[in-house]
Amino acid sequence: MKVKNIRLEIKSEDEFVSEAKDVMRKLSRGVGVKARSVISFNSLGVMRKFITDERLRVLRAIKKHHPSSIYELSKLLKRDTKNVANDVGYLEDIGLLEVKKVKKGRQKSTPSVNYDKILLEIPV
Repeated sequence: MKVKNIRLEIKSEDEFVSEAKDVMRKLSRGVGVKARSVISFNSLGVMRKFITDERLRVLRAIKKHHPSSIYELSKLLKRDTKNVANDVGYLEDIGLLEVKKVKKGRQKSTPSVNYDKILLEIPV
């Protein structure tokens, strides 16, 4: 299933835990819960450490060019392969991209972005 949008939220730990408990209560009562593609950060500062301008360039390049490897992606971006691999690793860890390991002779890691937009929600 292709996700069209992914949502980034700024939410305190207490808010996150409260929402998770509410979802668990609903599920235990048999009430349906709508699946959402959401990544939560506890502050804008924390989010900025993960979502940098260079990492956004990585996401856009993957979405536009569909590179078959991190090496190919680094050449597209004109960046050091190790730095691109680190950025890909961070983005994979937080769920903003997927990496498929392919073994054809030498192992390749093929990154993919399966959504069209990142939506940012900041409560005031």
